[in-house]
Amino acid sequence: MRIHAVATDPTHRRHGYAKAALAALLDHLERDGVTLYELYASAGSAPLYEGLGFAADPALMRMTRFAAPSERSGS
Repeated sequence: MRIHAVATDPTHRRHGYAKAALAALLDHLERDGVTLYELYASAGSAPLYEGLGFAADPALMRMTRFAAPSERSGS
């Protein structure tokens, strides 16, 4: 399971809303049998995820490659 994004409007941060929403999502997914979760955390959000049981993994890597312009046009 990949959690794409968790965001809170700046005026509503530090009230526990993101933690409550993410905890509810994780509980729901656990009931559905999901056992693997991965996400990419900013330095500011890492404590939230660590508090929910996520652990940093230096091996978790990603890359996005875009085709060169000549490859996109089929030339």
